Formats: sequence, C-alpha cells, structure tokens
Amino acid sequence: MSRRSHPVKEIEAALRYAKSWGWRVVAGGGHAWGRMYCPCHGRDCRCGEFCITCIWSTPKNAHNHARALCRVVDHCAVAGPAGSAQQEE
Repeated sequence: MSRRSHPVKEIEAALRYAKSWGWRVVAGGGHAWGRMYCPCHGRDCRCGEFCITCIWSTPKNAHNHARALCRVVDHCAVAGPAGSAQQEE
C-alpha cells in the first residue's frame, strides 16, 4: 500500500531513507503529518523510547527536521546502521 508523499522534498528523502532500513511510515494523525515506527519495537531497541517518531508537516526548519529523522534511524539500536554494526561484531 503506498502512502501519500510528504510535501517537503528533504523530509520525503528522509522518509525513504527510513523505509530502506525497514521503518514503517504511516501518514495522518493529529497535528503531525504522520509517524515513523521502528520495525523491532522491542526492549532491546532503547526500551521502546524512540521506536515511534512524529513527522511534522510544516516544521520551522525542514532541513533540520529531516536530519533529525535520519538521526533517529541511524542511532536505532536494532533497525538502523548502528544496529547492523553491532550485529557484525
């Protein structure tokens, strides 16, 4: 099922990056444009603290918001580059 694309190209690129690591992106819901969900969502993944991230529709600084979304994926303990590096060791 395809979702609607984000109106800001930098954020849409960050969402594609998250999807490439297995994160689920769901559009809609309240004040936020949508949410990003970690595919693991378990105790090992920061105790579930950062397993759900809001995606704003009109952030004050779109570039910084896109970088923050990528940073959440990059620092994920299980489903991101940090998690895959730990599994290789």
